[in-house]
Amino acid sequence: MVLAFLDCPTGLAGDMLLAALLDLGLPEAVIHQPLALLGLEGRYRLHHQDSRSGGLRGRRLTVETLEPDPPHRSWGGLRQTISTSALEPRLRERVLAVFSLLADAEGAVHGHAPEQVHFHEVGALDALVDVVGVCAGLLHFQVEQLICAPPPAGHGSVSTAHGRLPLPAPAVLELARRGAIPLASAEGFPPGELTTPTGLALMAIWAERFGQAPSLVPQQVGIGLGHRVLDRPNLLRLWLGASASEAESPGGAQLETVLQQQAQIDDASPEDLAFLVEELRLAGALEVFTAAIQMKKGRQGVLLTVLARPDQAGELRRIWWRHGSSLGVREQLQQRWALPRASRALRTRLGVVQVKQAEVPGGPSRYKAEHDDLAALARRHGLSLAQVRQVVEEAAAGDNAWVQPPTS
Repeated sequence: MVLAFLDCPTGLAGDMLLAALLDLGLPEAVIHQPLALLGLEGRYRLHHQDSRSGGLRGRRLTVETLEPDPPHRSWGGLRQTISTSALEPRLRERVLAVFSLLADAEGAVHGHAPEQVHFHEVGALDALVDVVGVCAGLLHFQVEQLICAPPPAGHGSVSTAHGRLPLPAPAVLELARRGAIPLASAEGFPPGELTTPTGLALMAIWAERFGQAPSLVPQQVGIGLGHRVLDRPNLLRLWLGASASEAESPGGAQLETVLQQQAQIDDASPEDLAFLVEELRLAGALEVFTAAIQMKKGRQGVLLTVLARPDQAGELRRIWWRHGSSLGVREQLQQRWALPRASRALRTRLGVVQVKQAEVPGGPSRYKAEHDDLAALARRHGLSLAQVRQVVEEAAAGDNAWVQPPTS
């Protein structure tokens, strides 16, 4: 799976995104072909070159408009053109989604229907090149998951076809509101626009979430430069790579990212705490455990810790609020190395036992029988757990004792 992370410390713009893709080696034909299908061949020219910003290299792109008398394209007409075009279906769907979101936001802030949004707001030729080019580029690189850092939106004001408007641009603020997109602080930046509506609309459609970089093994990095001169490098960086959980160590162990949730509790009864722990486990948490702690004023409390997959955060948080007494839950992403493991059924002279098998780098496989199975056999045969474990170990040493292939 191709995983992408977009680092945008100085903001987001469509031309910067497209420049980063070109810096990754995107062939210009990938951009030109779909634009030609929209009837835009010969109406623009791309100028991009290797350049510098604040001492760092990257690629800077300029879209030159060759239309002597640009038509006033409304979103209603543009949508019809895209919908009936011969664009590849996945590309057409993404382009429509970006422009539809952009038109809805622009229409909302200007107080009219999205279909009435005109050329200077959404259908400008450079916006068409940026949106179609970025969507075609991400599909070209087979990006299946994209995570975007929260971009700074800027402050001050900007000149537009509607006169001077406050920053963040009204459409940017509306897109962030609609998509619950976090905007990073622009404190310390000179006044000016850092994130454009087109740039944010592209990420609102493509980004799975906005947040910190995931565990990622970078394989390619494309750098797109902005046109404004700032007191720091004006760039964004698009990383392409594989999830670290898919990257194996030489010994076979896998690096995984897990979510840790924690809360200190001193006002719940043992019964209520046990119920919360059980509900968290039933919801699919990987691990739930407690530790005794001493809290302020000498009160005895419990530190409740949950380990889970990052995508379980919201569901588990709802269980904390519903069944827990804590007023807050701390969260952080952690990494762990995990040995490859499988579950297998082992036939012994006492009965069948489910066994977890782990592959140890440079050593023999490690086996651990399920406790419930050991206990059941101990009760059935009137033996101790130690005696049953000895029988299991003897059976595991023989290749013909396994009754099913391993399942992860």
